[in-house]
Amino acid sequence: MTTRWLTPKEQRAWRAYIAATFLVEDAIDRQLQQDAGMPHLYYSILASLSDAPERQLRMTDLAERTKITRSRLTYAVGRLEKDGLVRRENCRWDKRGSIAVLTDEGMEVLERTAPGHVETVRSLLFDHLTEEQVGQLEEICGGLVRRLQEDERPTTDEVPWRRRSSPSCS
Repeated sequence: MTTRWLTPKEQRAWRAYIAATFLVEDAIDRQLQQDAGMPHLYYSILASLSDAPERQLRMTDLAERTKITRSRLTYAVGRLEKDGLVRRENCRWDKRGSIAVLTDEGMEVLERTAPGHVETVRSLLFDHLTEEQVGQLEEICGGLVRRLQEDERPTTDEVPWRRRSSPSCS
């Protein structure tokens, strides 16, 4: 098999993408640590739960939404649970599964933190883009996500957040 090396233009684009994502993620993490005492991942868990019906999700579904392994999610939810921001409940229809629920306190933290988070995202990214570039960014990233998720479908056992022990609560 012949290696398909990146062209100089592709190499520059790749390095710019990596640098930008690292810098944006680092700045968001610092802002959320300062404002809420939590990393971006924990904020994303709270935000995912706030968007869900009744502010709750099966742990498997939450892992898939946040694109993290179940073990990493279990640890993060455990930390959020200690802080009273999330609680875990047993699944009523499957004793093997559990559900993460955003508490009222968790919702308050999210509501208090969201304005600073949004301002950080806006100042880091959207304030530097034209309307056309925002559309292009959405098109590019959305296309990548769709393509990568299509690639994952045939091998669900190899993708940690897509593994399911049963079609129920797990």
